[in-house]
Amino acid sequence: MADPSSYRPKPGQIPDSPGVYRFRDEHRRVIYVGKAKSLRQRLANYFQDLAGLHPRTRTMVTTAASVEWTVVSTEVEALQLEYSWIKEYDPRFNVKYRDDKSYPYLAVTMNEEYPRVQVMRGHKKKGVRYFGPYAHAWAIRDTVDLLLRVFPVRTCSAGVFKNARRTGRPCLLGYIGKCSAPCVDRVSAEEHRELADEFCDFMTGRTGTYLRRLEKQMMEAADEMEYERAARLRDDIEALKKAMEKNAVVLADATDADLIAVAEDELEAAVQIFHVRGGRVRGQRGWVTDKVEEITTGALVEHALQQLYGEETGDAVPKEVLVPALPDPVEPVQEWLSGRRGANVSLRIPQRGDKRALMETVERNAQQALVLHKTKRASDLTTRSRALEEIADALDLDSAPLRIECYDISHLQGDDVVASMVVFEDGLQRKSEYRRFQIKGFEGQDDVRSMHEVITRRFKRYLAEKEKTGEWADGENTLSDASSEPLADASSAPLTDASSAALTHGLKDDDGRPKRFAYPPQLVVVDGGQPQVAAAQRALDDLGIDDIAVCGLAKRLEEVWLPGEDDPVVLPRTSEGLYLLQRVRDEAHRFAITYQRTKRAKRFRSSPLDDVPGLGETRKQTLIKHFGSVKKLRSATIDQICEVPGIGRKTAETIAAALAQAAPAAPAVNTATGEIMEDEESETTAETSGEPVSAGAPDERRGQER
Repeated sequence: MADPSSYRPKPGQIPDSPGVYRFRDEHRRVIYVGKAKSLRQRLANYFQDLAGLHPRTRTMVTTAASVEWTVVSTEVEALQLEYSWIKEYDPRFNVKYRDDKSYPYLAVTMNEEYPRVQVMRGHKKKGVRYFGPYAHAWAIRDTVDLLLRVFPVRTCSAGVFKNARRTGRPCLLGYIGKCSAPCVDRVSAEEHRELADEFCDFMTGRTGTYLRRLEKQMMEAADEMEYERAARLRDDIEALKKAMEKNAVVLADATDADLIAVAEDELEAAVQIFHVRGGRVRGQRGWVTDKVEEITTGALVEHALQQLYGEETGDAVPKEVLVPALPDPVEPVQEWLSGRRGANVSLRIPQRGDKRALMETVERNAQQALVLHKTKRASDLTTRSRALEEIADALDLDSAPLRIECYDISHLQGDDVVASMVVFEDGLQRKSEYRRFQIKGFEGQDDVRSMHEVITRRFKRYLAEKEKTGEWADGENTLSDASSEPLADASSAPLTDASSAALTHGLKDDDGRPKRFAYPPQLVVVDGGQPQVAAAQRALDDLGIDDIAVCGLAKRLEEVWLPGEDDPVVLPRTSEGLYLLQRVRDEAHRFAITYQRTKRAKRFRSSPLDDVPGLGETRKQTLIKHFGSVKKLRSATIDQICEVPGIGRKTAETIAAALAQAAPAAPAVNTATGEIMEDEESETTAETSGEPVSAGAPDERRGQER
């Protein structure tokens, strides 16, 4: 590990001008390439105190052994040179987009004497017109098959073409009318090139004029009673319309645009691109990358633009590029794109209308691509085994943690404080053993006390089950109150009744393992840093448990904290162990916040009628419908309540008593508008529609949730 001060340039040596810099390791390999508006200011950021650097940046500067730079005139030149060097050196610490598949294009080889229509992958060739990319090669072949009856362009290989010219016999497509057979001189080279030009015009979106011309020819043939020719033209029109339907219009005014969306977490990012030409989605592609450097969404977009358009020119760069976040600064990137196109390019974030709606679709595709990538990665046995071994090595465990439990606390401004416990066995989720808790030891917001309470309650049950099964060698560590607080009660409800029943000794899982808390984890992970880790360890120490490891994963910097340690464990950026810990932590957070929102929604919909024994949802709705509101029902007599169908006198007396004991609700507030609602209106709404109308409810913005 190198000391950055050993190769730090003197301040006067670094120019205060735009440029591109390269960090090299001890073997002179380029490990990072970056650009800067001011080289002096940017490089100074890398040579500050290591404790103040982001862990990924810290790893890079300690891996490097030297730094060098090249001065350029403008930021646009810096952008171009950065792209060239990244392509040349493939530095390990730069963002690298891995294409999740090799996308096929519909290509027309206009550089040949007799242009050919075919499926092409890989690098683009000069003189070839490309359309796409398409998601599947069969989608291209389906489109070409429909268009060949109208534009019978050559599709055969060079060998087939030469053989047909030698024998004087065309291929099967020439006999059935799906090739104009230039190989046997049915059409000249000029006529065949005109067909290829018309094919390209149709694919670029200029379809209206050609369809109108065919319809006019069809009508003329019908007027001249050439019905067979009219029928062929009719079928040609239908084939073209069918080909057009495969790409529905999504943007008006024949818009040419590329829409780029990014889905990301702390470790990885997925990029999805929709290519819209002539207002129609002509193709889609996507990439996945490891975030090996600290990077913003705008910087991810900038790298995506470099990869997407770095080797494109002309119409391949559209007039509009719509993105989720703009690079900073945006002007050099926009100028660079305009230079690649040879005309002005608009780079912006869509705010409303059809373009915003389509961007939301692209964003959903990006999110799904990221989830799919993570699922594939997690399902690999070798990867999971390596992840568990890396965790064991990093935390100095005796063996790989085959069972990991993770805990998270969730609340909304101190209300509805809940906790979650998720279980991963052999690196995979075990949802049947997930548990959720209500914090009942105190009121208010205190994540540290909440974590201590949850860990205590969970492992009290573990000790009680262990004592019950006779696994104690002696009477030590027996807790007299261990069985007084069962975990699977209303305050720590499991996912299903079946999993609750499985806590007994008789029920087994499919693999024969008892579903009970007597099965301990090898590792407890908490969502948080030093305070939460200390609370969890203190809870285990109080119970006399010393054979279960504890760690915490802090979300901001993805640092792993151990009990009693002043400094965190920083796992390598490419570590599969870090990836697994992040998945465990994120799943615990998802499970906790889902439970917290469910509780909050149930509280908003609560009613005094909920406490009436034997009164189900159907009869509650009947009562509200009959009287109009809880307020009117509260003022009704027992005889009036008995008039409601299905309500007997005894039930009516119970309802009246329950409503008399319940205090009138506080003034309700419409959380969407802030308007104070009338009592009758609010009670009716709360009972009939289930809308979140609350009495002085806290702000429900998601950003307020923990």
